[in-house]
Amino acid sequence: MKIGILAYGSLIEDPGIEIEPLITEKISNVETPFPVEFARTSKTRDGAPTLVPVESGGSSVTGTILVLDGSVDLDEAKNILWRRERRIENSGKVYQEVVNPSPNKVIVEVLENFNHLDYVLYTKIGANIEGLTAERLADLAIESARMKAGEKEEDGISYLISVKRQGIKTPLMEHYEQALLNKMAVKTLDEALERINTEKQKKLL
Repeated sequence: MKIGILAYGSLIEDPGIEIEPLITEKISNVETPFPVEFARTSKTRDGAPTLVPVESGGSSVTGTILVLDGSVDLDEAKNILWRRERRIENSGKVYQEVVNPSPNKVIVEVLENFNHLDYVLYTKIGANIEGLTAERLADLAIESARMKAGEKEEDGISYLISVKRQGIKTPLMEHYEQALLNKMAVKTLDEALERINTEKQKKLL
């Protein structure tokens, strides 16, 4: 049985300590069969905007399937993906199916016979950004970079850089990036991070 995980955000570059050793192959340029957008703020990223499947808006994006070792069964694949998304890796906690999940519940969805694999998993969690505009996303990303998430490179700007590097594009993304650059008065996202780091250093003096 072949099982894979469909990654379309930070999971591509940072699959986590449980998933990474089990990856035997990466299948790139896979279109998500659902629309995605920067529609959720992440608590673990100090409110940074992150990509999630959306009911309206967004678009299909180019992701990567992380093919897992054949020793991993479907239940364990769900467990390790859920723990990665919850940031509770190696906790031994087990994923539980929920009939009527709340918007903040991490759900593991399963695609059967997708891209020549028996099962392909992906996570789904509700959108929670009201007034979804490029300006709003830029504000959230900048604010997160000024907090502890910025020190760990888990802020919204670093996340956006990673997503761009993977060739992922959403309808709001270009406008979001431009709004961020305008607010920071810089030409690149790297310069935006540098400016914020400089601001932090000045506060320490």
